[in-house]
Amino acid sequence: MRDRIAASDPGLLRLASGLRTVASIVLTLVVLVLFGASVPHLVAGAMASMVSNFAVRERERRAQAVTLALGLPVALACVCLAALLHDRVVAGDLFFVALIFLAVYGRRFGDRGTALGLFGFQLYFVSLFVGVTVEDLGVLCAVVTTAVVCSAVVRFALVPQAPTGVLERLREAFRARFAQLVAAQLELLDAGPADADRALANVREGNARLHETALLIQGRLEEGTGDEHTARLLQRRVADAEIAAERLGLLLLTARSAERTDTLTLHLPGAPVPEAGRLPVRDRGVEALRRDLRALRVLVRRPGGAGLAQVRNRLLSYREEENLPAAAPPVQDVFRGVGEAARAVLGLRIALDGPQDESDDTPSTARSREELDAEDAAIDAAEETPVEEPTGLRRPTTRAAVQVAVGSSMAIVGGELLSSHRWYWAVLTCWIVFVNTSSTGEILVKGYRRLLGTVLGVVAGIVLAGAVGHHTWTAFALVLLFVFLMFYVAPLSYTLMSFFVTAALGLLYTLLHTYSLSVLVLRIGETALGAACGVFAAAVVLPVATDRRTNDLLVDVLDRLREVTTTAVDQLSGGPPVELLDQARELDQALADLRSATKPLTHPVTPLRARRDTARYVVALLETSAYHARSLAATAELLPTHPSIAADPRLRGAGRRIATNIEAIAAHLADDRAEARVQTGPSIASLLEPQLPGSPRYGRVTDRVLRHLQRLDESVMGLARPLEVPVGKEEKARAG
Repeated sequence: MRDRIAASDPGLLRLASGLRTVASIVLTLVVLVLFGASVPHLVAGAMASMVSNFAVRERERRAQAVTLALGLPVALACVCLAALLHDRVVAGDLFFVALIFLAVYGRRFGDRGTALGLFGFQLYFVSLFVGVTVEDLGVLCAVVTTAVVCSAVVRFALVPQAPTGVLERLREAFRARFAQLVAAQLELLDAGPADADRALANVREGNARLHETALLIQGRLEEGTGDEHTARLLQRRVADAEIAAERLGLLLLTARSAERTDTLTLHLPGAPVPEAGRLPVRDRGVEALRRDLRALRVLVRRPGGAGLAQVRNRLLSYREEENLPAAAPPVQDVFRGVGEAARAVLGLRIALDGPQDESDDTPSTARSREELDAEDAAIDAAEETPVEEPTGLRRPTTRAAVQVAVGSSMAIVGGELLSSHRWYWAVLTCWIVFVNTSSTGEILVKGYRRLLGTVLGVVAGIVLAGAVGHHTWTAFALVLLFVFLMFYVAPLSYTLMSFFVTAALGLLYTLLHTYSLSVLVLRIGETALGAACGVFAAAVVLPVATDRRTNDLLVDVLDRLREVTTTAVDQLSGGPPVELLDQARELDQALADLRSATKPLTHPVTPLRARRDTARYVVALLETSAYHARSLAATAELLPTHPSIAADPRLRGAGRRIATNIEAIAAHLADDRAEARVQTGPSIASLLEPQLPGSPRYGRVTDRVLRHLQRLDESVMGLARPLEVPVGKEEKARAG
């Protein structure tokens, strides 16, 4: 059960966020009730407490405290201005638009700028919601101060979230998801024709969930570890485990087929399981493979215990040819993959839990430990290269600030026409659809989801308001439940989050004695208006089309892919050692950004089916390419510390065509008139054929590198057709 919880909510980040918000609201309400606050002030305190929780995004406790300390005067200033401008409609609206612009523009200053902008906008909105006047100003300022202080007490004392603790829970989640992926791979091994597609879909989902956790860990290493060396060690071990797990799935898929399976099958949603051939059910080698996959899953899940040393030793022995069980060659490849996965688990265990008991080590296990120790000693900190950012209106935060200011102005005018008392809901929706979005398509999808969640929430609000009536504490309890669920599901579903927000809102209106069916229907109208204003502003004012946004991100992914591939191949060819961890991490982050930006194109309700399929295919090809590039980088990192792995100068020529083709595709995406062509030619393996008859071809490590290069070459070539890049014959193939 613990593993399931850890895997479903990595780091317990969503659970902690929901509990912290609810606890701070409860503490705020208790304090305010003790001082005899009225219901409107209780509502204002609850909303201010909620803002104090979700606005602060820093990971270090000291930085969080500074942001809260700065956020309080910003919040009080906005409350005071809302009260002073209560009867000055035009001045109030102009200030609100200016505040919205500054709040969005503040994102350029990082998490603290974003937090202060949220404090300002949300507390001004809360003041409008409760209708603050100059007479109520003193009490409301005391309520806001109480809410911020209670939020700080909960954050730092009652529900603390230290960076080291978060990283520890994320590591447990990685183990749990690794074990779940091995279980899915075991299911794929035994799946019949009727269940094969579902089993493969589970493996794909397991790979994606493991990769998601790896990215979360990488984002927390700096704050959660004590020094740079430890952070880079853990980063390498997590990357090794992820690559080994994905490679094991690919080898299993290949073993089911009569011929080698394309890696794209693991990344393209809906791609069918290869039907040619199936593993014999009663084969002794396959039975041993089932046993060892179960053993690997136990080895991942359990930190220690009786019998695990023998299991570990057996699995690690498969890294040596003489220890492989008698089986068909594809099945033997899977045993090799099991051995590499066991080595990755051992390295992860040492990095996470420190030195292990070595009394039961076999010679194979001892050699694996020596390899890991040599790699650990070779880890050095890499210097970060500053990235040049755009300026002026080309800066994303400046452009978004102008867009949301224009959209909010339209929302104010339209909202006033719908209701002179509830117009601010349109402004809130317009503001929210711009949060964490970068293109018109993303804003359109977010607006649609918010409207859908609002409609469903209004229905729930009508039912609950009738059932709860005027039972104040029952309504507050339900509001707290909805607030918890809102924060818990926010990273998973924006529609569900909007549903819980609106349902809670219906109960708040009941508490304020302003509930009516017309109010909730008006909420739908204001939401639709705000979403429409946001989409219109994004499409007309300094627009960033989804195609342009995805093209820019696609070029970034290709640049990162070329950088990782070129550096890894150069090192494998005998070049100087280079730190590849950061380059691989930047590739993963660029690919994650692209995947997020293509969601409007791949949305299930999109009418452009062909475009949706193309976007999915391109992303799958890039994910396949990134997997092979990470694998090349991982092998290159072993080169300086493993005497059994020797550099092969011929690889440099084999990787040259890949880099050239990546550059050609990026050039066409940046400029349709570019003349560069994707070059085809002999297979990558043929470029390494010996020039003298009878001379050795290449060893097993070079063979593995060649397989990754060949798959990478095929994936890059596959990008040319959907991206409409011209293809030409290679004039001359050289090994270099």
